[in-house]
Amino acid sequence: MPARKKTAGAEAIILAGGSGTRMGGEKQYLPLAGRPMIEWTVEAFVSSGLFSGVVLALGPENLGKYGPAWEKAGVKTAPAGATRTESLRNAFKLVSPGAELVAVHDGARPLVDAPLIKACLEKAALAGAAVPAVPLKDTVKTVSADGKFFEKTPPRSSMMAVQTPQCYRRDVLAALLERAAGGKDYSDESQVLEELGIKTAVVPANYRNIKVTTPEDLLIAEAFMKDEKTITSRTRVPVARAGFGYDIHRLVEGRPLILGGVKIEHTKGLLGHSDGDVVLHSVCDALLGSISAGEIGIYFPPTDLTIMGISSVEIAAKTLEILTAKKARIVNVDVTILAEEPKLKPHYEAIRDSLAKILKLDKSDVSVKAKSREGLGDIGHGEAMVCYAAASVIK
Repeated sequence: MPARKKTAGAEAIILAGGSGTRMGGEKQYLPLAGRPMIEWTVEAFVSSGLFSGVVLALGPENLGKYGPAWEKAGVKTAPAGATRTESLRNAFKLVSPGAELVAVHDGARPLVDAPLIKACLEKAALAGAAVPAVPLKDTVKTVSADGKFFEKTPPRSSMMAVQTPQCYRRDVLAALLERAAGGKDYSDESQVLEELGIKTAVVPANYRNIKVTTPEDLLIAEAFMKDEKTITSRTRVPVARAGFGYDIHRLVEGRPLILGGVKIEHTKGLLGHSDGDVVLHSVCDALLGSISAGEIGIYFPPTDLTIMGISSVEIAAKTLEILTAKKARIVNVDVTILAEEPKLKPHYEAIRDSLAKILKLDKSDVSVKAKSREGLGDIGHGEAMVCYAAASVIK
């Protein structure tokens, strides 16, 4: 996708803290075209190239569950409030002081596109505020207070259905939030501008930019997302992924014992085609698994005699190359070694230091621990060693 020119000092706020009562639960993380809906929404803004920052307002449960991954991906998060306006206030506090323009968007509008966002920003820069809208297709009527009878038919030509992103100059949005009544919820924050005497510019939008509110809307959005152009024209937002690794080697005399790149004094070492480093092997398998790239035997087959005795540090280096090619970044690794001998607790810190250096991580992102088999089986008899590893990455 060609890079789009950023609008100077523009940041986006995406409100995704709604309860989703009409959907039977929080809708922002419902699957849409194989991914959580909110990922499509955030991606539209990140991939547009128009913003220097994005703030995502999430409900308490989603903030705790997904907030750290969004922060790792470069998206700031804010706690959603009891009302839309309160959520907007919380998110606005995280907008950078230098941002001249702010776009406010519904998390449940995943089909917004870059041309519409750009048009809204440009009009907001001139008018102070701009809102996308489409002509009404249906005739609308007002109803009686009890909802039983129609009363009037307003002229459809003078009415439009508004959408988001609603874009503002920073000073206008600040004034809007100051004026908005405390505790009152606004389905459309730009309505407060009418009280301030500020006219909002109309930006012609399109009918694809729907808000997913009911189960029927989700079906419509799915139909739109099946359009290949819609799916492939966006750059994927980095998300958290996890992988699991396992390895086992026999303990034999006459071999050095190397764990996580550290040589440990012992009467036995691990038998293998390489140096037998059971820790690095399981870690590398976990990392490759996190990006669906197979396992180390694919890249270093035991039938290849030219790599006999290869250092597992080289295997780790190749693994890092594959991660880099896949645009994946390691978040953390967690290692559990099963061994009856030697006692490994005195070596935890040395192994952590070594793994951090090999994987180019902070030591705080590396965990190492060991367990015994209480004398049971080959491991319990000191004849083998096993390692399990879990790894998480951002890709």
